Amino acid sequence: MRILKVVQTYFPFLEGGGPVVKVRALARGLARRGHQVTVLTADLGLAARDGLPVIPARCEWGWRLPDDGVEVFYLPTVGHYRALTLNPRVLSFCRTALIGFDLVHFYGLYDLFGPTVSRSCRRRQIPYVIEPMGMYRPIDRNLRLKAFWHRSLGRAFCRNAAQIVATSEMEREGLLQDGIASNKLVVRYNGVDVDLYQSRAPSGDFRAKWRISPHEPLIVFLSRLIPRKGADILIEAFASVCPESGHLVIAGPEGETGYRSYLERRARECRVESRVIFTGPLYDVEKAAALADADLFVLPSRYENFANVAAEAMACGVPVIISDTCGISSLVAGEAGLVISPQRDALADALRTLIEDQALYARLKEGCRRVARQLAWDQLTEQMEGYYVRAMAGHVRQAEHPSV
Repeated sequence: MRILKVVQTYFPFLEGGGPVVKVRALARGLARRGHQVTVLTADLGLAARDGLPVIPARCEWGWRLPDDGVEVFYLPTVGHYRALTLNPRVLSFCRTALIGFDLVHFYGLYDLFGPTVSRSCRRRQIPYVIEPMGMYRPIDRNLRLKAFWHRSLGRAFCRNAAQIVATSEMEREGLLQDGIASNKLVVRYNGVDVDLYQSRAPSGDFRAKWRISPHEPLIVFLSRLIPRKGADILIEAFASVCPESGHLVIAGPEGETGYRSYLERRARECRVESRVIFTGPLYDVEKAAALADADLFVLPSRYENFANVAAEAMACGVPVIISDTCGISSLVAGEAGLVISPQRDALADALRTLIEDQALYARLKEGCRRVARQLAWDQLTEQMEGYYVRAMAGHVRQAEHPSV
């Protein structure tokens, strides 16, 4: 198959979070399975990035960068508002290159790529798949603008998709409630590079860097710093359960201006500021080092369509505490961690239990890698390949029998 993946943010812009890692893993996995895979994305400053696998080359649409069998095109950005970018050369790409693909996979909503490229797909009878990545129901910031996007640009975009990909059963149920037809919905979990994380034995480097004793609990929170993620109640629960020893790491980019300062103030008010470490974003080796040295990973998010980093923690053999509003919770519960309501008291009870009950902790730690194995990218890539075949077959039937 000749597959085009369209996403607002792509490697090497890892500050875009888990979706960047996911799209790249799927793209490279499909290329290894023999498919011709191309990624179309926005240029967010590629020329200024160090550490690229190869030197990008100029092309008619901007920059071209080969990446482990995947061809990536970065379109010049002439304006932006938050994560939304304006990339006029997408029109040229659609006119000259889109006809060369069998299927298009869009990731995320609330951008201009999806409505623009999908309109050209419909004109050329190219089936397309949408993966909302938990964005279909607006829950963070600019709620009116997102509602307007659904009524205008997003209406035809979503209605004409051959498939909608949910990354958890929880997200699927939400999409059904929002009116997406059940025959369009498929579920494919987000994955994790299990072999990569399991090959990195705990070294103590992270604890040594931050002067954390190997004899005290290390609890790690890793996500964007926004109110929805629950870092505030984690600080409060940590102060209650670990009043004298233990360290809490709050890692991740600030997603809302001033929110890190608010969290730092909460740590001071709870009198644990000396044992709450704000590292900023952690990527690649630094993230792996933090997870390798952690005793617990905690994400008490008030909503998370999956929770990628919880899967990464489990791949490192780290038991997790997550909220029942995380899509991955059905895999975690009783196997690799505890699932709680996103409330301070429930979180404090879970922390206390896993710190004090060593038998339970050992059982959940043993289950971590079993759960992580279910999320290995190779089998999820094969599953996605099957969904593509189904989408293309359904598109052909629809073209032959429009009334169906």
